[in-house]
Amino acid sequence: MDAVLDILSYVFWVALALGILVFIHELGHFLFARLFGMRVDAFSIGFPPVVWRKKVGDTEYRLGAVPLGGYVKIAGMIDESLDDDFLASEPQPDEYRSKPVWQRMLVISGGVIFNVVLAFVIFIGLALWYGEAYLPAEAVDGVYVEDSSVAYEMGLRTGDRIVAVNGRPLERFTDAMSPEAFAADPYRLTVERNEQTVELTGPDQIISKISRAERFGIGFYPSVLGTVAPGTPAEAAGLRPGDRILAVNGRDARQWPQLTALVQDSGGRPLTLRYARPDSLVEAGAPAPLAREDGFAVFETTVTPEPAPDGEGFRLGVGNDVRYGYEYARFGLASGIAAGTQMAWDNIRFYVQFFGRLFTGKESVRDSVGGPLMIAKTTKEAADQGLQSFWVIVAVLSIALAVFNILPIPVLDGGHLVFLLYEGITRREPSVKVRVAVQQVGMVLLLVFMAFVIFNDAVRWFG
Repeated sequence: MDAVLDILSYVFWVALALGILVFIHELGHFLFARLFGMRVDAFSIGFPPVVWRKKVGDTEYRLGAVPLGGYVKIAGMIDESLDDDFLASEPQPDEYRSKPVWQRMLVISGGVIFNVVLAFVIFIGLALWYGEAYLPAEAVDGVYVEDSSVAYEMGLRTGDRIVAVNGRPLERFTDAMSPEAFAADPYRLTVERNEQTVELTGPDQIISKISRAERFGIGFYPSVLGTVAPGTPAEAAGLRPGDRILAVNGRDARQWPQLTALVQDSGGRPLTLRYARPDSLVEAGAPAPLAREDGFAVFETTVTPEPAPDGEGFRLGVGNDVRYGYEYARFGLASGIAAGTQMAWDNIRFYVQFFGRLFTGKESVRDSVGGPLMIAKTTKEAADQGLQSFWVIVAVLSIALAVFNILPIPVLDGGHLVFLLYEGITRREPSVKVRVAVQQVGMVLLLVFMAFVIFNDAVRWFG
């Protein structure tokens, strides 16, 4: 039963996300067509079989059972259906083919325009509603690097302090792992290690490798205690929320994964913990500290881990402060619009650069391009984190859909634009045979590509 509910959850969230994106995209085509007096015969969300239909005026509105796309059927236009029966009659005033080239170009671009606008609206709305939580670079005194990760491959090591990304001083920690940063050619980090400056360069096809591993492999997880459970070894040893663990038995434990690994490796034997406590939390009459460091008093204590309640491993009875070091910004109307606009623009630049890297062979299609299954997985994971994460994914997918659709590939909006540009420049329309043939080739290529990405998704997801 749980498996069925889990599958239904995936279906719901991906159907919701794709439904929003497809509706907005097709609405763009529809509204521009109606603006210029074109007749729209059908407006469909989803592909056949049709589960619901209703005709209002000249347009039949449809809901398809397959939520992987949609279409707007505009009178007098050769589209994916390859219907050209209308060519036997004279152009009618309300048909696509009778309109000026510039109007037809706007109709074709309408879906892309609306997808981009949707992304801007979402990012601006999120900035105004939630504000922004960010981690200043100066708050991160060292990163944690996973073994065998992409970050480890490029030379990053636990304890490194990142000071610049692609030659620019780092202001916010997450900027080092932003889409814009990874799209640089090459991706470069400047780090401080043991009082020396080290320059590191990312590997070839870095975006593909990150996509394949589903992570870059670095983070800031300081061993700052957020909770100390009553009656546990940690409480008995005198640890308090706000303490930061520095070392365990003389080994570095400033990052939470290091601390948990050392506790698990203890086998339940006593451990000597060195920790730093903010001066503001040091109680009057406390023992003299071993040292003082920038507003912290350094102490040592002995603690004996106890078996975990589930019988697997050991525990001290502490939880980490996951928001340690973060700062929060609230935006007014103007600053919120500016912040949201910047988020949208950064993602647009990333996808433009990303597709450029794909076509030049600098990224792997197999490893970095996802289809319906990977979209479902990503969307479900984002939804599990909350509505904010879900809407971020919708905005990012909207931009990806817009950039993909504007590519000059037959069947896609960009392919139609190529014909219109030719007509606008040469003042003559390409022959029907050429357009139909190109559309047919494009349709075959698109179907092959869809089959490839679905199969590739299954391999990546299920191994």
